[in-house]
Amino acid sequence: MDNDNEIAGDPLAIPHLLPPVPEHPATVAQFAGLAAALADDRACWAPLVRYDAASRWYHRLRTGPGYEVWLLSWVPGQGSGRHDHGASNGVYTVLQGALTEHADGRGSRVLTPGSLRVFAPGYVHEVVNAALTPAVSLHVYFPGLTEMRMHARSQAEPVPRDVLAC
Repeated sequence: MDNDNEIAGDPLAIPHLLPPVPEHPATVAQFAGLAAALADDRACWAPLVRYDAASRWYHRLRTGPGYEVWLLSWVPGQGSGRHDHGASNGVYTVLQGALTEHADGRGSRVLTPGSLRVFAPGYVHEVVNAALTPAVSLHVYFPGLTEMRMHARSQAEPVPRDVLAC
C-alpha cells in the first residue's frame, strides 16, 4: 500500500464523508443559475404565458425553501411603477421581447432575452415595456417576495420618455 487511497479506500465511495448536495439554491450565483436554467426551459414556461391588456399578468412558477419564481407578461406600454422589493434579493431575466429598466442613479437600460439583472434589498427601479411587441420575464426572489413598496418620483427627477407613453 503506497498511498492514502489504498489505505482508506475511495473517499467518494463513502457518502457520509461527502458534503451534502444542496437541494435548493442558496447563493446569488445559484439563483442566477436557476433563472438561466428556467429561461432555457421554454417548455416549462411558454404554455403558461397569458397577456392581459388591463394589467401585467403574473404566475408563480415555482417555490422552494426561502425563494419563489414568478413569470410575468407585459403588453406594450405596461410598466411596474417605481418600486423596491422590501427585504428580498432578486434576479430577473427577459424571456421574450424587450423591457426597459430605469434604476435610481444608474440610468436606463434595455433588457432583451438572455439579459440577467441581480439586485439587493432596497434597490429602487421601474420596468416598462416600451417596445411595440409583448414581453415575458422571469423573476426569482429570495427570500420570497412579501412586499413591493412603491416610490413616488421627486419633483426634480425627470420622468423617462418611454414611461410617459404608458
